[in-house]
Amino acid sequence: MIKVIYWSGSGNTMHMAENIVVGAKEAGQEVEVLEVSKAKDTDVINADLVVLGCPAMGCEELDDTEMLPFLEANESNFKGKRVALFGSYGWGNGEWMESWKEQMEGYGATVMTEPLIINEFTIGQDEAVCHDYGKQLV
Repeated sequence: MIKVIYWSGSGNTMHMAENIVVGAKEAGQEVEVLEVSKAKDTDVINADLVVLGCPAMGCEELDDTEMLPFLEANESNFKGKRVALFGSYGWGNGEWMESWKEQMEGYGATVMTEPLIINEFTIGQDEAVCHDYGKQLV
């Protein structure tokens, strides 16, 4: 079971999550998608793969109101866990994603593939990229 857990401010990362789920399901995988505010520690513990999504905030940082507290509360649950990361951004060069990848590896997680980052999210243009990412994860 893949769990896709995300936080979205403007809706771009939510659209990415929805389209990643489509790709993973097309590849025959059972997937559940959750906003981080509804996710529980058991969602991390019981998943075969945890796919985390968060846009760049502020000066290329993770959201510190919901996503970062969730990650910190589940630090020990990520040890040995397979994870994948994705998110959208509107400025910068993706530094937040590199920092996030290092954070997850520091927790002992195995980041399965290069994180997916998309500048903004253009309906009708970026769906296929997210579908392919979802298929790749299977």
